[in-house]
Amino acid sequence: MVEKRPLVWLSATNSSTNVRKALEASWLLADYQFDQPVALFAATPAEAKVGVLELPESAEVDISQLENWLESLGMIFWVALSPSRPDPGSTSANVIVRYCSDFHTMPVDCQRLNTVLGHLWGMASIIQNTSHTHLHDYSDLALIGSSQAIKHVHNLLRRYSATLEPVLITGESSTGKEAAARFIHANSARANGPLIFVNCAALPSTLTQSELFGYEKGAFTSAQHSHPGRLEQANGGSLVFSGINELHLEQQSALLRFLQEGEVQRVGSNTQISADGRVIATTTQPLPELVAVGLFRSDVCFRLGNLEVTLPPLRERCEDIATLAHSLLEASFPGLEQKHLSDAAMQSLINHSWPGNLQELQNRLRRGVLLSEQTLIEPSDLGLRAPGPGSNQPSNLSLQAFRDQADQQALIYSLRLSNNNLSEAARVLKISRASLYRLLEKHNPQPPSRGFRQKPTPKGDAT
Repeated sequence: MVEKRPLVWLSATNSSTNVRKALEASWLLADYQFDQPVALFAATPAEAKVGVLELPESAEVDISQLENWLESLGMIFWVALSPSRPDPGSTSANVIVRYCSDFHTMPVDCQRLNTVLGHLWGMASIIQNTSHTHLHDYSDLALIGSSQAIKHVHNLLRRYSATLEPVLITGESSTGKEAAARFIHANSARANGPLIFVNCAALPSTLTQSELFGYEKGAFTSAQHSHPGRLEQANGGSLVFSGINELHLEQQSALLRFLQEGEVQRVGSNTQISADGRVIATTTQPLPELVAVGLFRSDVCFRLGNLEVTLPPLRERCEDIATLAHSLLEASFPGLEQKHLSDAAMQSLINHSWPGNLQELQNRLRRGVLLSEQTLIEPSDLGLRAPGPGSNQPSNLSLQAFRDQADQQALIYSLRLSNNNLSEAARVLKISRASLYRLLEKHNPQPPSRGFRQKPTPKGDAT
């Protein structure tokens, strides 16, 4: 009897669709739901390589934290199931573009889906079993390039690596913030020490103390052994808080004493333990702006933001796209017949606006390798439009286009800060509500991919 392969199934609810039942004959399904904290689940099976993302039928289902799930579960390939073809620019469409190698609309051909999953499993096995010297993740290659933007980043990272001060790395999602953190650690005096990552988005408030500070045996019912927390584990090395903007205020308060004193106290203990870990934090949102609207503590911000580097989005480093694309193609599928980008495909990559940055580039290249039937990958294989005759610059390069883009970014930013409250968004932009409606009708920006919390009731600073 052939042993079933594990398949991660991620959905809005406990799914019982016919598709799921059909796949159970060939796969061992591990269920996850959008609204459940990642850290409360048992670890994903180590041999799991492929996942199915079942998008909800109702637009009212909150999928704002879906990217956190997809990054935390860490599958090599995702296949999306959608009730219908998503509207271009919608949250569902953006998730599919950034994270999925294929998608199917209802009703699903179960046999075809099973074949696709089997093919992706085989591809993932080749990737995982290849020598560790090969790279297959965009984060390993994020900092390569020769553009002025990335050269400026290299210069700052080298200078910051020579210190032991905290560093704050800002930038849009999937711009290579983890790669920058690894660079700082690898080029610092603590390169031989541990490098510990804390995924702040997947850190439940109820587990903050035990996860960060550790616990003593008997501190709570399931504490059978003493366990050092992440802060203590990073002693003599570096500690990276990934997505520190996702921490709630009470979690920030718990972190403050460590930032002030460099000491931790395990749950169930009265003893202070020195924890000398160099702090690096990443954020997708500028912390001073979150402080201004009451979503981040000013004292924590001050201790993190003395040395700051901002990673440019891919659209601001078009000169690097060819190098990145060739490097990803070469590194992502070692052992397979090497495929190459046609001139038209390369131009379509350069012309694209890249809302999903490097993650989207990686996924489009993977799609191209999977769908192209020839050695050359064409724009259609990448899911992009072929460039027009003589096109060698983005087609929307105009003053009006830049103005429209600025308007749209301002709308998205104001809606994020106001938690999608239109009256508050108008006040943020210092325009009338009627003007806001006109801009919304013109630009129709999508809601942010990561939901913003309601502005909390201010609390007193911890001493």
